[in-house]
Amino acid sequence: MEQKEMNMVLNKAETLIEALPYIQQFNRKIIVVKYGGSAMSNEELQKNVIKDVTLLKLVGFKPIIVHGGGKEISRWVGKVGKEAQFVGGLRVTDDETMEIAEMVLNKVNKSLVSMVQELGVKAVGISGKDGGLLVCDKKYADGQDIGFVGNITAVNPKVLYDLLEKDFLPIVAPIGLDDQFQTYNINADDAACAIAKAVSAEKLAFLTDIEGLYKDINDKSSFISRLTASQAEELIEGGFIGGGMLPKLANCTEAIREGVSRVHILDGRIPHCLLLEIFTNHGVGTAIVADHEETDKS
Repeated sequence: MEQKEMNMVLNKAETLIEALPYIQQFNRKIIVVKYGGSAMSNEELQKNVIKDVTLLKLVGFKPIIVHGGGKEISRWVGKVGKEAQFVGGLRVTDDETMEIAEMVLNKVNKSLVSMVQELGVKAVGISGKDGGLLVCDKKYADGQDIGFVGNITAVNPKVLYDLLEKDFLPIVAPIGLDDQFQTYNINADDAACAIAKAVSAEKLAFLTDIEGLYKDINDKSSFISRLTASQAEELIEGGFIGGGMLPKLANCTEAIREGVSRVHILDGRIPHCLLLEIFTNHGVGTAIVADHEETDKS
């Protein structure tokens, strides 16, 4: 074997050894992955994400995928001659839009199930309606009634525990029911955070369309690779965070405060970002940790 080829093989071995302590640390631990954005609309990235999550499952993690489907929902809303409307980042959801959203999310859900099973891992697709997983009431946006948009009031994770115990990978569509069994569309970030808190997940990973968190979005040198929940709250209170990142970061800090060990904000456009963040010493996104954590990555 030539030296160049030998070096390539040795580099691969070093990468595997680097991953070993993380595999040992998180073996049999639950990790919730919120999957959406461009990583969902690009077929190659979609395959990479599913490969990543499948690998996590095969090395001993207990992953749960919570997926969105907003772009696809908007596309189908347009097909029926309607225009997608948003208030405060939330989709205005009338009866017809709710019907379309549920149809699209179920279609996306079963597509992801097929992709996971093609890689040799058993998966089960459910929505928040199944087993009473996500209970909600009506959510308002800036005081406005925006239709059938759900605010999660309770999570009943038994169906998830049952699936994990039987060695299935659960894939969850963010749809819930209220006490009167009315169907609601739920923001996928909200659903992922609520589920992560309910199952005391070791990690919650958001696959997004940005590199991670910046103190100043216009200054690339202000990138933040790691911060505590208190530091994140200070950024929010200081007005440094705006747009769609504001509710996401608030969700992240709340998850940390309620028992999730670590939250990751990752750029889903980077191939295998999930593996790079979890299994290497350097990572590729922003990690939010509890205030008491040491400064080293774990």
